[in-house]
Amino acid sequence: MRIAECLVGDETGTILFTARNSQVDLMKANGTVILRNAKIDMFKGSMRLAVDKWGRVEVTEPANFIVKEYNNLSLVEYELVNVVEE
Repeated sequence: MRIAECLVGDETGTILFTARNSQVDLMKANGTVILRNAKIDMFKGSMRLAVDKWGRVEVTEPANFIVKEYNNLSLVEYELVNVVEE
């Protein structure tokens, strides 16, 4: 199994994408891809984007938007808090 973490983004922000196996070959620096049926996985308290066997990674034509690089959602740390109802 091959795994690579790639920073992907759009006009709303960026997030780390965990590419697996053949997906690794499709991810190129400054390339444009479409991630279909992507999901969020939590890894050590932060979000990672992933495409499993029901999803698809497609290489496409360059996009015409500016990526909002300063809004990296993977840098936000989350903590599971149990709420006790009284």
